[in-house]
Amino acid sequence: MNVQNTTPFPGKPGQDDQVAFDRKELSVILGLYGRMVAAGEWRDYGMSFLRDVAIFSVFRRTAEHPMYRIEKRPKLRGRQGMYSVIGMDGQILKRGHELKTVLRVLERKLIRAID
Repeated sequence: MNVQNTTPFPGKPGQDDQVAFDRKELSVILGLYGRMVAAGEWRDYGMSFLRDVAIFSVFRRTAEHPMYRIEKRPKLRGRQGMYSVIGMDGQILKRGHELKTVLRVLERKLIRAID
């Protein structure tokens, strides 16, 4: 497991200096992660908490580029949705307002891997 945390940026008092996943969001993500590990599809993950985005990266092997990135960008909440799943090539596979709905694109891959 890789966890990267950046140095907080100075900001206004009371203003969040970085974006993070809350406990409920992490529970949903780690539930999917556990199922994918059990299926032999994923092996490692890393988290980054930056000023504008929180990223959960999924790896097939530790030393590779991430297969998928699950991102939370609160600034996009009012537009296309703050959650997105991004593939290895940088293509946005799914974007939306509900985390569980966005993660369904990866659930489909799990079903194919088991079949």
